[in-house]
Amino acid sequence: MRMSLSLFRSSALVCVGAALALSGAAQAAPLSSAPAIFPAPASLTLTGSAIGLGKTAVLVRAGAVDAETEALVRRVLAAAGVETIRTATKLPARLDASYVVIGTADADVIKAAAGRAGAALPTDYEGYSLASKAADGGALIVLAGKDADGLYHAAHTLRQIASGDHIPAVTIADHPAMPVRGTIEGFYGKPWSMAERAEHIEFLAELKANTYIYSPKDEVYARDKWREAYPAETLKQLGVLVEAANRHHINFVYAISPGPSICYSDPADLEAIRSKFAALRTIGVRSFYVALDDIEYTKWNCAGDEAAFGQSNETAAARAQAKVLNAVQADLAKDGHGSLIMVPTEYYNATVSPYKTTLGKELDPRVVIQWTGTDTVPAAISVADARNATKAFGRKTLLWDNYPVNDYNESAGRLLLAPYARREAGLSTELAGIVSNPMNQEVASRPAVMGVIAFAWNDTGYDAERTWRASARYLAGGDAQTTEALLVFFDTQHLAPTFGNQPWQPQAPRLRALTNRVRDALATDDATERAAALAALGQAADDLAAAPDRIRAGVVVPGFVTEAQPWLDATALWGRALRLTVDGLRTEDASTAPRLFAEAKRLADEAAKFQTIPGATRPMGPIKIADGVLDTFIHDAPGLVYLPASAK
Repeated sequence: MRMSLSLFRSSALVCVGAALALSGAAQAAPLSSAPAIFPAPASLTLTGSAIGLGKTAVLVRAGAVDAETEALVRRVLAAAGVETIRTATKLPARLDASYVVIGTADADVIKAAAGRAGAALPTDYEGYSLASKAADGGALIVLAGKDADGLYHAAHTLRQIASGDHIPAVTIADHPAMPVRGTIEGFYGKPWSMAERAEHIEFLAELKANTYIYSPKDEVYARDKWREAYPAETLKQLGVLVEAANRHHINFVYAISPGPSICYSDPADLEAIRSKFAALRTIGVRSFYVALDDIEYTKWNCAGDEAAFGQSNETAAARAQAKVLNAVQADLAKDGHGSLIMVPTEYYNATVSPYKTTLGKELDPRVVIQWTGTDTVPAAISVADARNATKAFGRKTLLWDNYPVNDYNESAGRLLLAPYARREAGLSTELAGIVSNPMNQEVASRPAVMGVIAFAWNDTGYDAERTWRASARYLAGGDAQTTEALLVFFDTQHLAPTFGNQPWQPQAPRLRALTNRVRDALATDDATERAAALAALGQAADDLAAAPDRIRAGVVVPGFVTEAQPWLDATALWGRALRLTVDGLRTEDASTAPRLFAEAKRLADEAAKFQTIPGATRPMGPIKIADGVLDTFIHDAPGLVYLPASAK
């Protein structure tokens, strides 16, 4: 079954004495330690001892409380050992049980409860306050949302801080730094299944994301056959997905990609877009997107466009695109559906150009423009970069971050599992938000996606390393050994490529440090350091060889092991090859070392033959495991020690 993000807790509530029994009501407990919450909240203050919830709780609803939010709160209470949940419309003067008050900040009951709990009411959209304290003979827990979305986020924070039958006494004030946070299924190759999308949407909701953009490049009715209506069964399946997104407070954005064949001047093509969007409205979609990326803008698709807009060039293309997009935006505004999103043909770099300038001037200011950064896959994004993009496009952009997508040549054979990094704190001042473009492997994308969402929620409080480790704990269901095995495996997939020769994150930094230490130690006369360096690398080799089996046995999120299967198989062999290499470097028997090195090479050659799963990723190719580190060290090892000719 899917594993809840509540297992991200890294600091358990500390018990140093027996709890005071309070007749089935709340129980006092010792001082608590700060809970680990991802994304990191804007403000968290511990206010006292941990609070035992007892066997009975009273739920007080006020203001806008949707069914999913209430159901989530009830699940959290049940998981914390609450057996009976009564309901009430207000708080009594004296609390004799655990009272959980949930609602929006405009409700009088919430205002009064927040005052009793010592919490300020939220003022930012999607913001919330959460306060918990022991009171009288019971406890008071208040979840106050600025709006229904904020209240839902508060419920997910409650889920994360609940530990056993206790919660810490805290005051949390939180809100997102960026208005848009989520993912865009925008990769080439095999699209996700509807089941994978549904699981992904629920995962996003647990992270307090709010956006999922449906834009798979190989979805024929959104791109190649964009003018054609969806088959009834496909539309029905999409409707189920939209309903799930709405229930989990995720904005389902439908994207159409007409660029390869659209005739901007043809009223029939505009009508085709309107008809497609109208069909999606019938299943509950309220947000829409037109993708004009990865197309030519120096030639028209029809003669009518040259007559309407002049000779084909980047300026004429921008004017033509703006004309169609403005008409679509007007439709959305008339129906009360907000802003259209578009990805321009020049979606990369922040350089002022005739295309960007014309698009920025002629495009309805309500239309949101996406931008991928200073390159299609940028090595870093700074506040200055985003500010330059704002100037170039005439509005703040929505960042389409091409990480961890692996549908381009430089990423062939890789899972991209490095932490989300090298995006500058403060980007929230210049961006409308961030959406991650994930891999074809949905579950394997989650470690990186968790970082993207955590950064978008609180870029100034984001810790890449902690969030990365938390993602491993999530996949491991909180099991420490499985978590460490995953981190060992993640290190072998740490390289984050760009479209050039220089990756934006290095490969296998932990393993590289250990192999470099061995190289340095072998170059000295320090026998103690040699032994220590080889022992450390030997342990790493054993951990690498054992990690796949531990991952297969311990990962609790369905899909990860299946998606990573050939990488896990290859990793086990590389670990064994490294172990033999270390043994060859350690042995004092000159006749034994060559045999060990030869066997290591044989295993390495076998490991290098593993291929990606056919059809799962575009492009396919040989599996890469800590390439440039493991293979290089195993190859170089025989030359790091002297072997007599007779021993070779």
